[in-house]
Amino acid sequence: MPGSSPQQAASGWRLNLNILSIVVFNFVNYLSIGLPLAVLPGYVHNHMGYSAFWAGLVISLQYLATLLSRPWAGRYADRVGPKRIVVLGLFGCLLSGVFYLLSLLGDALPVAALILLCAGRVILGIGQSFVGTGATLWGVGAVGSLHIGRVISWNGVASYGALAVGAPLGVWLYYLGGLGLMAAAIIVVCAMAIMAAVRKPPVKTATGKQIPFSAVVGLIWRYGLVLAFASCGFGVIATFITLFYGDKGWDGAAFALTLFSVAFVGTRLFFPNSINRYGGLRVSMACFSVETAGLLLVWLSGSPWMAEVGAFLTGAGFSLVFPALGVVAMKEVPPQNQGSALATFTAFMDLSLGIVGPLAGVLMAHAGVSSIYLSAALLVLLALLMTLSLRRRVLRNHASGQAR
Repeated sequence: MPGSSPQQAASGWRLNLNILSIVVFNFVNYLSIGLPLAVLPGYVHNHMGYSAFWAGLVISLQYLATLLSRPWAGRYADRVGPKRIVVLGLFGCLLSGVFYLLSLLGDALPVAALILLCAGRVILGIGQSFVGTGATLWGVGAVGSLHIGRVISWNGVASYGALAVGAPLGVWLYYLGGLGLMAAAIIVVCAMAIMAAVRKPPVKTATGKQIPFSAVVGLIWRYGLVLAFASCGFGVIATFITLFYGDKGWDGAAFALTLFSVAFVGTRLFFPNSINRYGGLRVSMACFSVETAGLLLVWLSGSPWMAEVGAFLTGAGFSLVFPALGVVAMKEVPPQNQGSALATFTAFMDLSLGIVGPLAGVLMAHAGVSSIYLSAALLVLLALLMTLSLRRRVLRNHASGQAR
């Protein structure tokens, strides 16, 4: 593992401060994603005059680029070290702001402006995968592999916190100075982050011959598939809770989303050492139980408070799934391949969130909005059963190893 030597890293607040000094780059990464998130669809549709399809495509290109570039980010991190990958990714985020700015020059040529916006979104997606993977590996290298779960958890808090701050901040900046001011803010923040990252010391990368990428996938795909099923619960709450409330004739969908987010972040903050204490698979099974209960409560809800409690439980249950499974998945591969493992593992969640929308839309059209929450609960329950099987497999391998 890169930087597994500093196992004696300080504990408590010093440990967290050390981690935060690196995951702050992932905060900047997701801030550059959040700032245009609520602005660009309306800008493309209303200001530029393109259809809703093109408005959606401009947003979706970033997610597609992130998914496709994840494996490359992991492999490069293993080869050249996580610091270089973070700096390169932040430069991609900065370039996205430059392309947004350049698109303003093409107002007289709407096609050129749209191409520039699309290019910025693709570069941003690549930057997202590079910074996200690199910041996690850099953080683990700085504090030691004993704290993998804590580093991944703080990375998640930084990511979702930046999105929560970025979306309203982007709308405010757009109101004050249009797309130009928002783009300039992205450029300035990313430039400051690059300067800070360059000054920080790198961490050692693990030496040794790397196993082929196909072998990495073969070792971690089971954990990735479990993550993909568990991510469906997150997807249907985040994407469709507004439609669910509208179908019921209720107000307050935004409050349900807030409760979901508070539970997600709060669980990571209040249980920072649970993965080290109980093990990743045991924590995952507990999380799946809570997430399933939350989704079933949303499905059965006859009043807003039941849906709100369900959204809260779903957020709390899903919160530790990624770090808990990620800890176990990364231990399946040699230290010199853990960047590839982390990136591939994350890609399963990207893929799940990418296809859950269309599939849920088809299901809603045939069985009603509520049906997607029952379906998601069943998929999370399947993830629980798969994790139980994985735990038995790990215990069996451990017992056979001791017998030898």
